[in-house]
Amino acid sequence: MAASDRMVLGPLVGSIDQGTSSTRFLVFNAKTAELLSHHQVEIQQKFPKEGWVEQDPKEILKSVHECVERTCEKLQQLNIDITNIKAIGVSNQRETTVVWDKTTGEPLYNAIVWLDLRTQSTVERLLKRIPGKNKAFFKFRTGLPLSTYFSAVKLRWLLDNVEEIRQAVDDGRAMFGTIDSWLIWSLTGGKNGGVHCTDVTNASRTMLFNIHSLEWDPELCQFFDIPMEILPKVRSSSEIYGLMKICPSLKSGALTGVPISGCLGDQSAALVGQMCFQDGQAKNTIICGLTQFTNKNHIAFAALEAVCFQTREILDAINKDCGIPLNQLQVDGGMTNNKVLMQLQSDILCIPVVKPSMPETTALGAAMAAGAAEGVGIWSLNPGDLTAVTCERFEPQINPEESEYRYARWKKAVLKSMGWETSEAPSNGDTSIFCSLPLGFFIMSSMIMLIGAKYVSVISKVGLRIESTED
Repeated sequence: MAASDRMVLGPLVGSIDQGTSSTRFLVFNAKTAELLSHHQVEIQQKFPKEGWVEQDPKEILKSVHECVERTCEKLQQLNIDITNIKAIGVSNQRETTVVWDKTTGEPLYNAIVWLDLRTQSTVERLLKRIPGKNKAFFKFRTGLPLSTYFSAVKLRWLLDNVEEIRQAVDDGRAMFGTIDSWLIWSLTGGKNGGVHCTDVTNASRTMLFNIHSLEWDPELCQFFDIPMEILPKVRSSSEIYGLMKICPSLKSGALTGVPISGCLGDQSAALVGQMCFQDGQAKNTIICGLTQFTNKNHIAFAALEAVCFQTREILDAINKDCGIPLNQLQVDGGMTNNKVLMQLQSDILCIPVVKPSMPETTALGAAMAAGAAEGVGIWSLNPGDLTAVTCERFEPQINPEESEYRYARWKKAVLKSMGWETSEAPSNGDTSIFCSLPLGFFIMSSMIMLIGAKYVSVISKVGLRIESTED
């Protein structure tokens, strides 16, 4: 098809959305925020031991190249000129930790995923060095408690347990980064001049970043014994980091020369995509938290209420800290498709809950940051210039007194559930779950209830058949 026959839509912006379970590449119209096309590839997770979660950084990178190429093919099939893609943004799963060799471009170990729990013993060892074993000791500097969740602890585990990484650090070959750093370095040339950087939103989830100075903190790096020379340079979330380079081995090069100019961790990207730029605006991502109980209406409803009450607790804390009450709450995430949950959330918060009709807010936020970067300048983030987004709005339908009563009852129930944890082993060394009388009783009674429910169900069905026959 001749270039002159292709549809001209004005400037377009691409967005790499690299999540825990999949990678996507999406292309938006910078003038209307309309999603034009996308492609998605699932990512394999590995569980080498209980509580361990890993991913292959090379598989992640390959999935990005594939998504970019397939999306460009789809755009061309739609008669859309891909040369109008003027910038690319990156949003990513946060905290997931990668270490690679800058001379070969090869990862030195699988990526340790954010939800991995192998570092519990590392956390406990580090706590012994903190006065009073206070997990919040570094919270003023980092905004974070000491936890298995954050990248510094994962990196410490890698340095303690992977000889190849220790050797690469000693040789000056090692580079550390979260997924955004690995992707940007690889996509801008890799071992042939790739840019080693991250943005402030991802850096803030490492526990090595000072949220006041907006720089890597030497004292934190010293505490975790992390060599600062392996850390990426911290950049803003909206600036040109480098240009896309062709990848001959993966036959990927449709967007060679396009600047990568936006980078945000997934939750921060969604905040931008929800256009929360003013005081008193907030966004909540609600993920699926129901499993085998979803077919029991009363339990499911209680679980939905618990999500709403936990959100209420967080917003109460935010209001107390910042002194700016929210007038509405923007939401995204898989559970926002549940209208009962959305109404519950509005009732419990006593403010409107607003859900955008376009669900791709994370990718949109990364695209907006990329398009707004200096040197690109095709997407204005001025609230007055932003395209109005169609939303579904849920208004409170109960009075504040009822909301407070339900919230107080939930908090009382939570308090009654506390105090069960113990670090003492049973005197006879039995670690069976049945060695605890309350827990054993609970499990046995639950089994009896399930068997009884099954029995009642069978009897009910037989009774219905008898009645049907008699009729």
